Amino acid sequence: MLRLWLFEMYKLFRLRSVQLGLMAAFLLPFLWALAPGLKEVYGLVLASGWQVVSLSLMAGMEFLFPFLVVMAASESLGSEVAQGTLKSLLLHPLPRTRLILAKLLSALLYPFVLLGASFLGSLLAGLPHGLGGFYGGTGLGAGGFAGVGFLSAQEALGQLLSAHLLAGIVLLPLAALALLYATVFLSTTASALAVVATLLLMRLLVAFPALTPFLLTTYLDLHLRPSAAGLGLPLLLIYTLGFTFLAALVFERKDL
Repeated sequence: MLRLWLFEMYKLFRLRSVQLGLMAAFLLPFLWALAPGLKEVYGLVLASGWQVVSLSLMAGMEFLFPFLVVMAASESLGSEVAQGTLKSLLLHPLPRTRLILAKLLSALLYPFVLLGASFLGSLLAGLPHGLGGFYGGTGLGAGGFAGVGFLSAQEALGQLLSAHLLAGIVLLPLAALALLYATVFLSTTASALAVVATLLLMRLLVAFPALTPFLLTTYLDLHLRPSAAGLGLPLLLIYTLGFTFLAALVFERKDL
């Protein structure tokens, strides 16, 4: 299983969309570090490089990072169908469940690699503004970017690492859902569009207050609301495991 997973990891990171995604995540922070309109848009004048890290995370999680994760997970299976390599792979005495789980494990690791690239790029982009203690906030703790006084470098780093970890967990069910749809439609584009449609439908269900605490979309901003982790984390993991089980079930019975 380990060799199969490493092989799937190799194939995943050879995808052009994954390579471009990692490059975008790394370079995006440099735009925030140089952006002239931060005060007008966010009411912020950069006081520390740590704020560049948080800005990159918040901006990326709005759309870019979820989109990149969904596309990577969809393409991990869709590209093999399009190229005709999946059928030849299934000719080997390899259980289908093991193959789809190896792809899923690779797709579930990708969000953390993506966020790691963003974090590294943010640190480099923030160096000119300093990475020591400062008066203000990261935007992820009490007081937002204004803060509540002096914030040490250790406290800022702790807030940012925690937020990146939560953001990675938020992206896990999206990757699993994309792979589920990829097993259903055997198409990268159809899978990605199906994920978007599912999320939009879930957002419409906020009209039913009793359902809101259990919707996946309720916790897509969990990195900004760590106080909701008590219910949010178990639900996100349940969604991930549920989508994983369904993907394995569909792929096992799919006529390829």
